[in-house]
Formats: sequence, C-alpha cells, structure tokens
Amino acid sequence: MERREFVASLVAGGCAGMCVDLTLFPLDTVKTRLQSPQGFYKAGGFRGIYAGVPSAAVGSFPNAAAFFVTYEYTKSLLGAGGPLAAVHAAPVAHMLAASLGEIVACLIRVPTEVIKQRTQASPSSTTYHTLLATLREEGVRGLYRGYGSTVLREIPFSLVQFPLWEYLKTLWSRRQGHTLYSWQAAVCGAFAGAVAAVVTTPLDVAKTRIMLAKAGSRARSKRAGLAEHSWTCAHPPGRGSCPHGADPPLWQHLPSLHGSAWMSRACEEHVITAHTAGWTAGSDNIPLVFQ
Repeated sequence: MERREFVASLVAGGCAGMCVDLTLFPLDTVKTRLQSPQGFYKAGGFRGIYAGVPSAAVGSFPNAAAFFVTYEYTKSLLGAGGPLAAVHAAPVAHMLAASLGEIVACLIRVPTEVIKQRTQASPSSTTYHTLLATLREEGVRGLYRGYGSTVLREIPFSLVQFPLWEYLKTLWSRRQGHTLYSWQAAVCGAFAGAVAAVVTTPLDVAKTRIMLAKAGSRARSKRAGLAEHSWTCAHPPGRGSCPHGADPPLWQHLPSLHGSAWMSRACEEHVITAHTAGWTAGSDNIPLVFQ
C-alpha cells in the first residue's frame, strides 16, 4: 500500500465512521435499550437519547480508521501478487482482510462500546461516572467485557458484508462498463450492510447483554454469556429476543446508515487521494468514482 493510499484509508475511514456514529447516535441508543435485559422503558425509553455520546465521539474516528487501514492493507497484501491474487480467490481475500480488520478495530471499539452502552442503558448516569464505576468495580479488564463476543459478532458481519459489497460493485461495474460512482458504491454498501445486520442480530443482542451485565453476574463469563443469550434468541419464550433492536422502524434506517458510511468514505477517499497525488482537490477533471 502506498503512502497516499494509507493516508486516504486512515482519514476517509475515520471521518466516515465518526460522521455516521454521531449522526445516527439516537438510533443506536434506541437499539441498545431494546436489547437491554431490563426492557426498553426501564433502560430509559426515549429519554436522554444522547446518553453516552462522548464515548462514541472519542472512539469513532480511531476505531473506523484502524479497521479500514487494516482492511485495505491486508487486501492489497493478499491480492497484489499475493497468495490470493487470482480473481476467483478475491472473496477469500476480502473475508480475511475484513476479519483481521475487525480484530484490530475491536481493541479500540470494545472499551468505548462498553462505556457507551452502559451509559445508554442508565441515562441518569454520565459517561464519566460510568467509566469511573467500571474501573472501580472491575478494573481495566472491565473495559474489555464482551471482547470475545464482539469479535464473534463482527467477524460474521464482515464475512457477509464485505464480500457481498465487493461482488455487487464488480457486478454493477461490469454491467455499465465503467467504474462505479460514489453513490452507486454507497447503494451496494447499504444493501450488503443491511443483509449482514439481519443475519447477525442474535449475536448483537448477546454482545449487548454481556456488556451491560454487572460484575459477578452469570453473563460475566464471555462463553457462558454468549451461549446463554444466543440460546435465548434462538428459543424465545414469547416474542423473540432476536428481533430486539431490529424492529421495522429501525430496519427502515439501515439503508441510510450504511449508505452514509460508504458515501462519506468514498468522497473523502477521492478528495484525499487526488490531493496527495498532486491534483487540485475538487477539480472538475477528476470524476468521482469508487473502484
């Protein structure tokens, strides 16, 4: 990966992640409260929907930047004359790159996610007080509560999303005879992200409940908690636990969520790459495309 490509992935990925996380934070709060074991209204309902936003603001940029840098670097390493350079092996390269990207990004994502979700489920508390309480009761290890379950959720998500995204871009590009415009790449990302989110919702519920669990509870064990909550999702006593956080009003926003992420990243990467290559950023001579 060249230096300008590295800078483009770093800044574009970070800006895209921060833009989407902060813009759609209220939806994330509602999702967390829907998935909370104490119930939506006891977790705060629609009150304080920006509770925990400082944690998201601090972690969004480095988290997204770490993922995209790792993803792009691994993909170029495996694909450009690497062991998976063949066209038919491209999906495997995308899967491996996305999986490694998630493992690296979760080192940043999990601590901010733990504090964010606990604050979202306790709107009367602040991000600072939640952080102090977590460190006092559980130590630094408490910040990584649910790391294993988060990785086990994010990797399947990426294994579905990224190969599907790359495939849709390739298919659409071949049909129209040229590389995709940014909005077309965003549409592909929206569809791929929506499909991946539907598939991994049970794991997301389990991950959320493990992070929200208090010290000493049964969910303290990552393995026991993930198995227990996944079983609850698969065998709900009444209305399924799996749809928690996936109710129709929220699913209607999935295209805008993932579309915003990919459109933002495409535009940022285009401008930065053009600038670092010595072009004039925003020049009309540079078509806004996403390969």
